[in-house]
Amino acid sequence: MSETGNDTDAATKKGSGMKAEVFLSDDYRPAEDEPFMNERQLEWFRRELNRQKNELLSESKTTIAGLQDGTRNIPDIADRASEETDRALELRIRDRQRKLVAKIDAALRRIEEGDFGYCKDTGEPISLKRLVARPTTTLSLEAQERHERREKVHRDD
Repeated sequence: MSETGNDTDAATKKGSGMKAEVFLSDDYRPAEDEPFMNERQLEWFRRELNRQKNELLSESKTTIAGLQDGTRNIPDIADRASEETDRALELRIRDRQRKLVAKIDAALRRIEEGDFGYCKDTGEPISLKRLVARPTTTLSLEAQERHERREKVHRDD
Protein backbone atom coordinates (compact mmCIF):
# COMPACT_ATOMS: atom_id res chain seq x y z
CA MET A 1 0.00 0.00 0.00
CA SER A 2 1.30 3.48 -0.82
CA GLU A 3 1.82 6.29 1.68
CA THR A 4 -1.44 7.89 0.58
CA GLY A 5 -3.35 4.63 0.99
CA ASN A 6 -4.77 4.86 -2.51
CA ASP A 7 -3.16 2.00 -4.40
CA THR A 8 -6.46 1.32 -6.11
CA ASP A 9 -6.45 4.92 -7.34
CA ALA A 10 -3.20 4.39 -9.15
CA ALA A 11 -4.31 1.21 -10.85
CA THR A 12 -3.99 1.54 -14.57
CA LYS A 13 -5.39 -0.50 -17.40
CA LYS A 14 -3.19 -0.91 -20.44
CA GLY A 15 -4.97 -1.04 -23.76
CA SER A 16 -3.54 -2.32 -27.01
CA GLY A 17 -1.60 0.68 -28.25
CA MET A 18 -3.89 3.00 -26.30
CA LYS A 19 -3.03 5.34 -23.49
CA ALA A 20 -3.17 3.84 -20.00
CA GLU A 21 -6.34 4.76 -18.14
CA VAL A 22 -5.82 6.14 -14.65
CA PHE A 23 -8.45 5.39 -12.03
CA LEU A 24 -9.04 7.89 -9.23
CA SER A 25 -11.23 7.65 -6.16
CA ASP A 26 -13.85 10.37 -5.76
CA ASP A 27 -11.97 11.86 -2.80
CA TYR A 28 -8.54 12.04 -4.47
CA ARG A 29 -6.84 15.44 -4.47
CA PRO A 30 -3.30 16.17 -5.70
CA ALA A 31 -0.90 16.21 -2.75
CA GLU A 32 2.54 17.70 -2.17
CA ASP A 33 3.87 14.34 -0.87
CA GLU A 34 3.59 12.61 -4.25
CA PRO A 35 5.72 13.12 -7.37
CA PHE A 36 4.85 16.37 -9.16
CA MET A 37 2.56 15.94 -12.19
CA ASN A 38 2.40 12.18 -11.90
CA GLU A 39 -0.29 10.22 -13.79
CA ARG A 40 -2.88 10.62 -11.03
CA GLN A 41 -2.37 14.37 -10.72
CA LEU A 42 -2.54 14.85 -14.47
CA GLU A 43 -5.74 12.78 -14.65
CA TRP A 44 -7.28 14.76 -11.79
CA PHE A 45 -6.51 18.06 -13.54
CA ARG A 46 -7.78 16.68 -16.87
CA ARG A 47 -11.08 15.71 -15.25
CA GLU A 48 -11.38 18.99 -13.36
CA LEU A 49 -10.73 21.04 -16.50
CA ASN A 50 -13.25 19.00 -18.49
CA ARG A 51 -15.81 19.38 -15.69
CA GLN A 52 -15.36 23.16 -15.69
CA LYS A 53 -15.56 23.29 -19.49
CA ASN A 54 -18.77 21.24 -19.59
CA GLU A 55 -20.31 23.44 -16.90
CA LEU A 56 -19.46 26.61 -18.84
CA LEU A 57 -20.79 25.20 -22.11
CA SER A 58 -24.02 24.13 -20.39
CA GLU A 59 -24.49 27.62 -18.92
CA SER A 60 -23.81 29.09 -22.34
CA LYS A 61 -26.57 27.01 -23.95
CA THR A 62 -28.97 28.13 -21.21
CA THR A 63 -28.06 31.77 -21.83
CA ILE A 64 -28.53 31.49 -25.57
CA ALA A 65 -31.94 29.89 -25.09
CA GLY A 66 -32.88 32.60 -22.57
CA LEU A 67 -31.78 35.40 -24.86
CA GLN A 68 -33.74 33.94 -27.77
CA ASP A 69 -36.84 33.42 -25.64
CA GLY A 70 -36.45 36.77 -23.94
CA THR A 71 -36.91 38.84 -27.06
CA ARG A 72 -40.11 40.73 -26.46
CA ASN A 73 -41.61 44.13 -27.03
CA ILE A 74 -41.54 46.12 -23.79
CA PRO A 75 -43.47 49.37 -24.08
CA ASP A 76 -42.03 51.06 -20.98
CA ILE A 77 -38.76 52.76 -21.90
CA ALA A 78 -37.21 52.32 -18.42
CA ASP A 79 -38.09 48.61 -18.37
CA ARG A 80 -36.70 48.18 -21.87
CA ALA A 81 -33.45 49.93 -20.87
CA SER A 82 -33.15 47.75 -17.79
CA GLU A 83 -33.64 44.59 -19.84
CA GLU A 84 -31.08 45.72 -22.41
CA THR A 85 -28.58 46.39 -19.63
CA ASP A 86 -29.21 42.91 -18.20
CA ARG A 87 -28.74 41.35 -21.64
CA ALA A 88 -25.52 43.28 -22.24
CA LEU A 89 -24.17 42.17 -18.87
CA GLU A 90 -25.12 38.56 -19.60
CA LEU A 91 -23.35 38.73 -22.95
CA ARG A 92 -20.20 40.17 -21.32
CA ILE A 93 -20.23 37.33 -18.79
CA ARG A 94 -20.61 34.77 -21.57
CA ASP A 95 -17.76 36.37 -23.52
CA ARG A 96 -15.50 36.04 -20.47
CA GLN A 97 -16.59 32.42 -20.14
CA ARG A 98 -15.85 31.82 -23.82
CA LYS A 99 -12.32 33.07 -23.20
CA LEU A 100 -12.06 30.79 -20.16
CA VAL A 101 -13.09 27.80 -22.31
CA ALA A 102 -10.21 28.67 -24.66
CA LYS A 103 -7.83 28.75 -21.67
CA ILE A 104 -9.19 25.39 -20.51
CA ASP A 105 -8.59 23.93 -23.97
CA ALA A 106 -5.02 25.28 -23.88
CA ALA A 107 -4.48 23.72 -20.42
CA LEU A 108 -5.79 20.37 -21.70
CA ARG A 109 -3.32 20.61 -24.60
CA ARG A 110 -0.50 21.31 -22.13
CA ILE A 111 -1.46 18.15 -20.23
CA GLU A 112 -1.23 16.13 -23.46
CA GLU A 113 2.09 17.76 -24.41
CA GLY A 114 3.61 17.30 -20.94
CA ASP A 115 3.96 21.02 -20.15
CA PHE A 116 1.09 21.31 -17.67
CA GLY A 117 2.02 22.53 -14.20
CA TYR A 118 5.23 24.26 -15.22
CA CYS A 119 5.71 28.03 -15.46
CA LYS A 120 5.96 29.21 -19.06
CA ASP A 121 8.48 31.92 -18.03
CA THR A 122 10.80 29.99 -15.73
CA GLY A 123 10.06 26.32 -16.44
CA GLU A 124 9.77 25.77 -12.69
CA PRO A 125 6.84 23.82 -11.21
CA ILE A 126 3.77 25.89 -10.30
CA SER A 127 2.57 25.18 -6.76
CA LEU A 128 -0.19 22.59 -6.46
CA LYS A 129 -2.26 25.01 -4.36
CA ARG A 130 -2.17 27.54 -7.21
CA LEU A 131 -2.96 24.91 -9.83
CA VAL A 132 -5.89 23.51 -7.84
CA ALA A 133 -7.28 27.03 -7.36
CA ARG A 134 -6.68 28.01 -10.99
CA PRO A 135 -5.85 25.06 -13.25
CA THR A 136 -5.60 27.28 -16.34
CA THR A 137 -2.67 29.27 -14.96
CA THR A 138 0.56 29.29 -16.92
CA LEU A 139 2.73 31.26 -14.49
CA SER A 140 4.07 30.55 -11.03
CA LEU A 141 3.01 32.99 -8.33
CA GLU A 142 6.39 34.74 -8.47
CA ALA A 143 6.32 35.06 -12.27
CA GLN A 144 2.72 36.33 -12.14
CA GLU A 145 3.69 38.98 -9.57
CA ARG A 146 6.63 40.10 -11.76
CA HIS A 147 4.29 40.25 -14.76
CA GLU A 148 1.76 42.36 -12.82
CA ARG A 149 4.48 44.73 -11.55
CA ARG A 150 5.71 45.25 -15.13
CA GLU A 151 2.13 45.88 -16.28
CA LYS A 152 1.60 48.42 -13.48
CA VAL A 153 4.84 50.25 -14.34
CA HIS A 154 3.83 50.48 -18.00
CA ARG A 155 0.33 51.66 -17.07
CA ASP A 156 1.70 54.33 -14.76
CA ASP A 157 4.04 55.77 -17.43
